[in-house]
Amino acid sequence: MGDIRKRWSLHILKNLSTNGTVRFNELKRLIPEISSTVLSQKLLELEREGLISKKIYSEIPVRVEYSLTLRTKELETILQQLSVWINKWKVYEKRKEIKSMTTTMSKSVPTS
Repeated sequence: MGDIRKRWSLHILKNLSTNGTVRFNELKRLIPEISSTVLSQKLLELEREGLISKKIYSEIPVRVEYSLTLRTKELETILQQLSVWINKWKVYEKRKEIKSMTTTMSKSVPTS
């Protein structure tokens, strides 16, 4: 279970928990900050750890889907709570950023 502490692992697990079975490009759209190379590496690591499963369909083009394993589904409540926590702090950081921008702008506006 060493991988769960690595940077992108929780993002991936949270998105699989929230969205269920997901294809690679969909997962990439859900986590735009991650590069395709890193996402591929992390998915492989999580699969090797037994935290996610990968299903390959013999179609043209090949379709690959990722989902949580039964073992990881036990963490879904924690992952959902983590998602709520992340969203809460994203809103806080956004407000802080807007407030900082507003303060900076008001200082730069000349008064006549």
